[in-house]
Amino acid sequence: MFLMTAPKKLRGNAIASMERPFDSFLKMSKYAIHKSEKEWLTELGEKRYNILRKKGTEGPFTGEYILNFEDGTYKCGACSIPLFESDNKFQSGCGWPSFDESIKGSVEYVKDTSFGSVRTEILCANCGSHLGHIFNDGPTKTGQRYCVNSLSVDFRNK
Repeated sequence: MFLMTAPKKLRGNAIASMERPFDSFLKMSKYAIHKSEKEWLTELGEKRYNILRKKGTEGPFTGEYILNFEDGTYKCGACSIPLFESDNKFQSGCGWPSFDESIKGSVEYVKDTSFGSVRTEILCANCGSHLGHIFNDGPTKTGQRYCVNSLSVDFRNK
């Protein structure tokens, strides 16, 4: 594995506030999938790119999967790893597909302080793509509501 380190004269606390040229590489290397933003845009198209890579949100009650209750698996719209099983989907009335549990290890949780509130963003653990947010107001035994953009997932029937 290739590992980058700062030049000797730049090491230490003196540069803690500087953005180093290799910071973006280190952030990107966290995920198994590595693509440039241009590659993501070409592959995903503008609408999906805006949701998955730019952390956008589709309008409430507009998503393809909000009323889908067929038996199957919801996969990441960017890298296709399984994220949610249909058994964990429920009708929340919030305007986006909702799940009470993700497939173990498939989702990463990140504090989100955008728009003047504190929420927990959910990302694909494989490629880092934005899926939506998780809330602790779910009606099932888990008490969780994964609020997911339809454009961030693909559904596959079992």
